[in-house]
Amino acid sequence: MADGATPGHEVMLETDRLVLRPWRVAEAALQRELWTERDPRVPPHRRIDEDGNPTVADLEESIRTHQTSSLGLLAVERKAAGDVIGYCGLIESDRGAAAEPELAFELLRRVWSQGYATEASWAVLDWARSSGYERVGHGLGLEHRLSPSAGQARVLRDRPDGS
Repeated sequence: MADGATPGHEVMLETDRLVLRPWRVAEAALQRELWTERDPRVPPHRRIDEDGNPTVADLEESIRTHQTSSLGLLAVERKAAGDVIGYCGLIESDRGAAAEPELAFELLRRVWSQGYATEASWAVLDWARSSGYERVGHGLGLEHRLSPSAGQARVLRDRPDGS
């Protein structure tokens, strides 16, 4: 793991249109909405179960007790509207080299195809590079040498700055 964040220091990233920051307890209902929108092909442990879990209360508790670190899923907030539209960040991975995190993101369907996933992902990858990570993996076991899943490849293939 890279020394990306000082213990107790919260990671906050900013782009032209977005702020990526730690979640707030009041945003648990939005996290639950993301769970409801998940495709049935998503593994069962990442979908709402037959008992309706996780509940908003479960998600509130998770946000409340989450320890801030250099890894984690940051809330993606639109600056202009001031609303949270999903998450993007780094998660621990059991694939790839030791201490190689994975890029993960999920946005509400109503904001798809507006470039937000691309913008947020590049901010996280730039942060990862500046924090000392040499590689970042992603959902399909591919890697990005500082690499993208099929959907992430589409999102990440063209950097906004042309590089």
